[in-house]
Amino acid sequence: MDDKLRRIYVPMTESGFYILYCLQRPQHGYGVSQQVRQMTGGEVVIGAGTMYGSLSKMEKDGLIAFVAEEDKRRLYQITALGREVLETELRRIERLYKNSKGVYLDE
Repeated sequence: MDDKLRRIYVPMTESGFYILYCLQRPQHGYGVSQQVRQMTGGEVVIGAGTMYGSLSKMEKDGLIAFVAEEDKRRLYQITALGREVLETELRRIERLYKNSKGVYLDE
């Protein structure tokens, strides 16, 4: 991953993270938004503008690729570069979680 993409995508927005995570299998934007809503118990809702803006930018940046059209809906899937970005973000989140376990601000 080059420095420009690292500056743009690390750390990721919560929406961006969930979009990339869900595109580990081919899906369309509406399917991703439904999966995110289900995964988060409705706590994260990705609106259409955010979804399609993110898909467009991620496709342009090479993180996802168009794979097919189904019922007039474009299906996307994560690319090798997108997987690298996702794995980088997962490591960052894991590090934050590990560093926060057992550490309290009032100690």
